[in-house]
Amino acid sequence: MSRTRGRSGRTALSDQTRELPEQPSLRFLKLEAKRRLAAGEFATLHDAQLAVAREHGLSSWTVLKETVSADQVRWLISRFRDADGATWMRPAAEEIGEHFTQEFLSLAPPDTVIDMLTKVAPVLREELVVIEEPTDRSVRTQVGGLRLDAVAETDPPHRLSMAQLYRLSQLVTDDRVAAPPAVTAGGVPGEVTAVARESFAELGLAGLVIAGATAGHRADAGSSAWSLALGWADLDRSEPLGVGHRFPAMAITQVVTATAVLRLVADGLLELDAPANRYLRAVRLADGEVTVRELLSHTGGVVDDPVNQYPFGATITDLVSLVGPVMAGPGPRGTVRHSNVGYAVLGQVIADVTGAPYQDTAESLVLRPLGMTGSSFPDSWPERNAVTGYRLDDDGRFEPVPAQVCVIPAMGGLWTTATDLARFGAAWGSLLPADLAAEALRPQGPPGDSGLRFGFGWPLYPGRNLSGLVGGGPPGTVASLLVVPGTGRASVAMTNRLVPTAIEQVNARLLRPDA
Repeated sequence: MSRTRGRSGRTALSDQTRELPEQPSLRFLKLEAKRRLAAGEFATLHDAQLAVAREHGLSSWTVLKETVSADQVRWLISRFRDADGATWMRPAAEEIGEHFTQEFLSLAPPDTVIDMLTKVAPVLREELVVIEEPTDRSVRTQVGGLRLDAVAETDPPHRLSMAQLYRLSQLVTDDRVAAPPAVTAGGVPGEVTAVARESFAELGLAGLVIAGATAGHRADAGSSAWSLALGWADLDRSEPLGVGHRFPAMAITQVVTATAVLRLVADGLLELDAPANRYLRAVRLADGEVTVRELLSHTGGVVDDPVNQYPFGATITDLVSLVGPVMAGPGPRGTVRHSNVGYAVLGQVIADVTGAPYQDTAESLVLRPLGMTGSSFPDSWPERNAVTGYRLDDDGRFEPVPAQVCVIPAMGGLWTTATDLARFGAAWGSLLPADLAAEALRPQGPPGDSGLRFGFGWPLYPGRNLSGLVGGGPPGTVASLLVVPGTGRASVAMTNRLVPTAIEQVNARLLRPDA
């Protein structure tokens, strides 16, 4: 789908024309509309936004938003749609670097990005459809049988800080998933069953399990829980997926870690505003001023390699073996910069304060009080009741991925069932004093470049009345946990294929009717 940007049209709302920059900042344009509303030029914000859009030759504010946030996606499509042709020139790394952030390219190097897009060139020649723009900087698009979700930087040149490309069911050829079996537990709402079946069919999944729960009292929190499993835990063994199968929770582990830390705070064993080094024994932070609060809220600047992203391996290890006795923290303190390694440090704080391994303390302080009997921190990929992770090969068939785990348990080592995770989302606050639980869901610092804000472990979505996490990685699985603050409602979606943004969208649909 293409659009010609007008440059000289006039409107009834304004007699000025303005040029839309090649990489415009939607935030700037929004502020401009608000400024002109405050100056009395317009009666409503809608009128001001419409005027700004029309002054740039666009028919509406919605169209302007689409033009801004989808700009980089359109470049990707146009640059690679002819990649299978004899005259196509492969872009240099420098060209890719003009459109992706260095942080993104550190995870997916330019050659990886180029090879991935080159493989799907024929599909990229189909019409591009913008499905949704959840925020000013993010966009969800579809081209043929491909979904392309992306997030751009807040400021110019608005390079992509996240891009996920995955094939939908049209490009899945594996007939083993054609007729998925279903298993339910509890009172599954009828509309939830429809969402699950539609999502399974659309996304091309091997297995999908969803669950929901409302708040209760600790072990009784799951009394209102329900769950539904569709598809297969293991395709080669023809093992149906059940509601008791376990998935790696990855980043969701961090809210369990945060809850364990806050329980120690409530018991007087930790102070939120004390330096973390006061409690650390096995490792130390190079910046001795970083506090427990800052680690909890991703504002401590502790982002150094090699564990600023999830380290995977066949079995877990200890933190000092991975990073050495002193951990540098070159990031700026005081603003949000997502820090997985900060949660590795918090796991060490828990172990050093209690004198017990992190896993044992997290189980005794969080999992067992909430009756999460299907959850644990295994040393390696579990042999029983564990799903197999999958990816699609170039022919559209599912192939298993290596059975690796996050080697630092506090960072991403939780394995859990959908019902257990929903139980946690609904009732974690019952483990804490009310004021501490409320503070955990308040922003703890100004947003960083990503625009994301955190409480204590919980990402916060202003305007959406949701908090939640998505955890996925090389094991070929992904899980999403969403909670509605103040209601005790939580929902979970898990699948054994790595489609993070898609599974979060599925989960959001579970809460949307009442959120």
